[in-house]
Amino acid sequence: MGQRLGANLQWPTVTEPIISPDPEHAAAASPAAARAPDGTPPPGVAYPKTIKSFVRRAGRTTTGQAKAFEELGPRFVLPYTAAPLDADAAFGRNAPLVLEIGFGMGEATAHIAKVRPDDNFLCCEVHEPGVGALLKRIGEHGLTNIRILQHDAVEVIDHMLPPACLDGIHIFFPDPWHKKKHNKRRLIQSPLVAKLAARLKPGGYLHCATDWQPYAEQMLQVLGAEPLLANTAEAFAPQPDYRPLTKFENRGLRLGHGVWDVVFVRRS
Repeated sequence: MGQRLGANLQWPTVTEPIISPDPEHAAAASPAAARAPDGTPPPGVAYPKTIKSFVRRAGRTTTGQAKAFEELGPRFVLPYTAAPLDADAAFGRNAPLVLEIGFGMGEATAHIAKVRPDDNFLCCEVHEPGVGALLKRIGEHGLTNIRILQHDAVEVIDHMLPPACLDGIHIFFPDPWHKKKHNKRRLIQSPLVAKLAARLKPGGYLHCATDWQPYAEQMLQVLGAEPLLANTAEAFAPQPDYRPLTKFENRGLRLGHGVWDVVFVRRS
């Protein structure tokens, strides 16, 4: 079954942030009508009604990923339900809970889970090969503190995560949507940040990282404008020791690209 899946199926999903525009204001989505850097809309343009954490594109699962789905999926992939998550039951223990939105191929996720065994990691990703890759890493490293929700993170936040239930949130290298006319599709915008801040416990943290400086500056502005959050640094934070340098990031650094970390905490 695994070989057949890996060889013949193409899964049309990949995690990238997208915001669906309000049809009434679709005509306003021009470069001249782009949002301000802090995520606020220009005069006369309302916020989109629907925010999603991904856009669907093609991807292919390997035989190893398909095998990991078959063998490890039933234990580590949770079903989406529009009801509050019982994290203790899902993980089989009581431990600090960290939400990750969009883990790509799971390289950093698996590393962090390994160096922080006392924390539970709830990871949202719709990209089928990425989920398979993380399941494969879970098996290779014998990890037990990861659970995966293969579902839109915004719906997970809205329906499965009650207020003040999270000890941390990781959002690493979300799609920067480089073109100005596409900036409105960026994940880090005020409405989502307000949802995230409300679900952090007092003292809980929100850690974002990006290799696109204009997006890093927007992150600082949007998070800085959220009254429930406080910056842990004067501006950008030092890279926390738990976040590894991935192969993609190392390649970018060799080409002279920068990487910026932003870490805010929930006020008491």
